[in-house]
Amino acid sequence: MLPPYEPHIPKNLREVTDKLKTMMISSPRFENITGYFPGRNIDTTFYELNEGLQLIREKIGEEMYLKLREMSDKMRAYFEADPEDKTDDSIKGREIIYDMMEILKNFRRRRRSEA
Repeated sequence: MLPPYEPHIPKNLREVTDKLKTMMISSPRFENITGYFPGRNIDTTFYELNEGLQLIREKIGEEMYLKLREMSDKMRAYFEADPEDKTDDSIKGREIIYDMMEILKNFRRRRRSEA
């Protein structure tokens, strides 16, 4: 028997982006179907994302942090409204994932060009 799922908190911009990519694949329920991560679910997934955003808060700035947190909350609401992936709510949730990844990608580009 495998141990219970231990959340992995993303620690930097790249890991937050990677988290968003895995969320795209496992949406809308975020449940483990492999058996390797018992206990992974929508609660643990959004806990990981939001804690990761908190860890990069200082780096990305307060305004961007608040925007991404708002997007995370809206995304979760869409996925909770469509756990069976039968309505447009899941599509809207996935669009937010793309938007969040784009925001973070543009932030990294800006930082590199300023350096």
